[in-house]
Amino acid sequence: MAYNVVLVGCGGMANVWVEDLLERPEVKIAALVDIQEANAKALADRHGLTCGLYTGLEEAIRQSGADLVVDATIPASHYAVSSTAMRLGCHVFSEKPMAATMQEAQDIVRIAEETGRSMAVMQNRRFNRHIRALRGLIADGTIGRIGYTGADFFLAPHFGGFRDAMESPLILDMAIHTFDQARYITGADPVSVYCQEFNPAGSWYAGNAAAICIFEMSDGSIFCYRGSWCAEGVPTSWDADWRINGEKGTAVWDGEHAPYAEVVDPDEQEEVFLKKYTRVEASKPQTEREGHTGGLDEMFAALREGRAAETDCKDNIKSMAMVMGALESARSGCKVTLAEYLAEN
Repeated sequence: MAYNVVLVGCGGMANVWVEDLLERPEVKIAALVDIQEANAKALADRHGLTCGLYTGLEEAIRQSGADLVVDATIPASHYAVSSTAMRLGCHVFSEKPMAATMQEAQDIVRIAEETGRSMAVMQNRRFNRHIRALRGLIADGTIGRIGYTGADFFLAPHFGGFRDAMESPLILDMAIHTFDQARYITGADPVSVYCQEFNPAGSWYAGNAAAICIFEMSDGSIFCYRGSWCAEGVPTSWDADWRINGEKGTAVWDGEHAPYAEVVDPDEQEEVFLKKYTRVEASKPQTEREGHTGGLDEMFAALREGRAAETDCKDNIKSMAMVMGALESARSGCKVTLAEYLAEN
């Protein structure tokens, strides 16, 4: 199956998409779109593309005969791009987040259902052999029913630019990755959240660059996120540092190396104050391409097989609800129930 692709948004991230798409024989990049035509031309020149260059998406789709739109624009444009593309008969692959507001996200899901088009979100941190192995440990019942999942994310990236001026840079720009990972690892969805944002001493961000979030999950467990984007020294990985406690043991993953679990030794230990544990290595998952490429492999596979992608909008809206609910909780100082965010889905 061949795909005629329109790529919208020709900034720095577009290069990652183009480099991958050019390696796929079933893909033809039919058009580039950017509100600044010079950006589209620069991207085309950089990669030797001879496709059409446009400043408007509708014109690009109609003239190129596209059936797939890749959205590499800023979050504020995602709704307009996705809704326009699907109404004109195109499937959509989009950068995260799927939209800038919950209302827009809900509308995207509705439009996808009405048009029969798919809209999938790039959650590239799901596509990692170690996180897949960790999910396997949990799904196999190695540690039993989950009671607690914790993720620590402490880094100090000096981006400069728009993030330094954002009101909630950590939660708005980054936390959706970890929130989505928590859903993937546990197989559970969010029910409620309490969040406290703050801006630690020494922060160079104008907005709150740190947060602690406590989520109740659909399986009755708790997911606790502790994060900071201005934590100098002893950094975690970009995939966070994970601990999952279950009724029979604990699984851990540092975000870089293979995960493992320790479970209660099966020998009789009824009268022991601190029990002995047996280490269980995670099974190696089937070889998969990772990161952005792995995410695109899944998106294209879903189209070929006529199914929803793992990160289809109907699923990804649950990760979006975790972000927006956390922000509402931080503003109100109250625990927020997330049912209203997902009521229309």
